[in-house]
Amino acid sequence: MKSGLELRALRGATTASANTGDAIAEAVAELIEELLQRNDLVGDRLLSVTFSVTADLDACFPAAVARRRADWGQVALLDCQQMAVAGDLPRCIRLLAHAWMDPGREVVHPYLRDAARLRPDRADRGEASAPASSPADH
Repeated sequence: MKSGLELRALRGATTASANTGDAIAEAVAELIEELLQRNDLVGDRLLSVTFSVTADLDACFPAAVARRRADWGQVALLDCQQMAVAGDLPRCIRLLAHAWMDPGREVVHPYLRDAARLRPDRADRGEASAPASSPADH
């Protein structure tokens, strides 16, 4: 445990423009940057990140993209396939991260690109708006 900090869970999602290594890498890098910037995080405060992808993304591992970050050497990374649900958003990459954060700091969950449809209440820098409108709102 880091002194004076709270362990928090952060969610986020994005979509890749295609099932290519470059498209997936671009989407993952953007999602990671938004997660870090919006939550004022640095690598040593991040414990773990689990990525899940829809079955139509198999060109590369999102964790392999994340592993390229110089400050993520101690971050535990994992990939898995998202549960297949009829009507789910195609080419979707989701993440669940655990990080040490300052007490009382609001967590911002980035939902980018087409994934903003999954959680419209979190799509605009975490500000509340309409409730989620998808059965895949996780």
